[in-house]
Amino acid sequence: MKYVLVTGGVVSGLGKGVTASSVGVVLKACGLRVTSIKIDPYLNTDAGTMSPFEHGEVFVLDDGGEVDLDLGNYERFLDVTLTKDNNITTGKIYQSVIDKERRGDYLGKTVQVVPHITDAIKNWIESVSVIPVDGKEGPADVCVIELGGTVGDIESMPFIEALRQLYFSVGQNNFCLIHVSLIPVLGVVGEQKTKPTQHSVRELRALGLTPNFLACRSAQPLLEGTKQKLSQFCHVPIGNILNIHDVPNIWHIPLLLKSQNAHHAILKQFDLLGVAASPELQEWTQRAETFDKLTNSVRIAMVGKYVGLTDSYLSVVKALLHACIACSLKPSVEWIAASDLEDDCAIQTPEAHAAAWGTLRNANCVLVPGGFGDRGIQGMILAAKYARENKVPYLGICLGMQISVIEYARSVLGLEDANSTEFDDQTPNPVVIFMPEGSRTHMGSTMRLGCRRTLLQTPDCVTAKLYRNPEYVDERHRHRYEVNPDMIGVLEKAGLRFVGKDESGKRMEILELSDHPFFVGVQSHPEFKSRPGRPSALFLGLILAATGRLEAYISKNQNGSV
Repeated sequence: MKYVLVTGGVVSGLGKGVTASSVGVVLKACGLRVTSIKIDPYLNTDAGTMSPFEHGEVFVLDDGGEVDLDLGNYERFLDVTLTKDNNITTGKIYQSVIDKERRGDYLGKTVQVVPHITDAIKNWIESVSVIPVDGKEGPADVCVIELGGTVGDIESMPFIEALRQLYFSVGQNNFCLIHVSLIPVLGVVGEQKTKPTQHSVRELRALGLTPNFLACRSAQPLLEGTKQKLSQFCHVPIGNILNIHDVPNIWHIPLLLKSQNAHHAILKQFDLLGVAASPELQEWTQRAETFDKLTNSVRIAMVGKYVGLTDSYLSVVKALLHACIACSLKPSVEWIAASDLEDDCAIQTPEAHAAAWGTLRNANCVLVPGGFGDRGIQGMILAAKYARENKVPYLGICLGMQISVIEYARSVLGLEDANSTEFDDQTPNPVVIFMPEGSRTHMGSTMRLGCRRTLLQTPDCVTAKLYRNPEYVDERHRHRYEVNPDMIGVLEKAGLRFVGKDESGKRMEILELSDHPFFVGVQSHPEFKSRPGRPSALFLGLILAATGRLEAYISKNQNGSV
């Protein structure tokens, strides 16, 4: 096994995840099989209970793992299916060690960070790295490991030590360290500054790790003098100093690495030059260049709770991007804070209220994504009502589906107090209820998680035609509440079609409106399985409907396959 370790310095948020993914793309294009591991030094067992405002979205895997959003980048870039064990956290490591200590596995020894925690980290990495994630038999050739945070963080020290030991045990021909650092330009001076990177590399060396490559983040391409200075003071060959400057879209990053012969230098480090082929990245090149040339756009109103941090909906944004590219369009995502649509906002901040409604009315389609808690719920209901009554294409995901059911019950059935028990546990008309198998005492991993099968009830529905499968759909889930089975009869009698149900037939998975260009709600999160070149069927349907092309697409592709 060959290991590529990606660390970060100076500041967080430099794009270590995209860098690690892009390195994997280039190596995969050379004919190597690649897997990925993300190390998050926080004490949480997983990302499931973390606020989207603080940490961005929680990405869900097929096996139900709630993980860091960078694993979504890995899956999209590398087109692999990862497991929850591909995300290592301090919480997981300490929990496994403490469980062993409680069982008596250490035979009375004093349990310490070194060697017990560091051994657990090494063993975890070595065991997970051999698990195939690309659908083929046998272990991968290369494991790309991203260490979260920045070098010098106190919480990452055990991982740094474990990785130092891993490097020593596997040997220098099987280990490659890429350090991602910032090259700032001070506005007054206008000079590319290398000192922050020098200090970061010095910190890394003091901890026993020596970078083989520097991946330098900068607004503009690095000057030759800057590269020479970095090489001299950081003891990295000038050919191993990679510049990842700002580009029009992230699909350019693998191409940027290839143009700097990063693959050649990494393969040389691994002694694989005679084994690997020259990287084939025609598809990436075409996608990146095509996107740059697009001029027409589609306006998508995203009505959510966490719009203050767009990373909270990263996979939704990526799925929209994939769908728009397939339609030769650029996505124009127009963010609307759900609470700004509410009547209270009209009194408190009328400008924000007017702006939100103006954005909604000018949109070509409306998307209400998932979320938890009662803030902004009334605004989402108003958005769903607007889309339903004005025949604007609508896609509701998870909470967005539940919102559309509440709105329909209130507006069409006349049940003004209809609600979800999540927002009002005393409502006399609970159209959305807590799942029977859910837990009210523990938050972590107690939801309905992972890939689940939905049986389509009829081939004569938009969903079946978009998926081109009249029988079933497999998508990832993350929810605690569901449509009340006792209300299905009256809702369907009033015109709401539940065209997808789980295998028991009691859990509603997909709803549609017949007399609408595109009104679909799904309990799942189809955005998690969307890929560049293979957009999610429902996101594609939304964009097609928004541009008046849905019927033509369906009739043309009745016999095809997505």
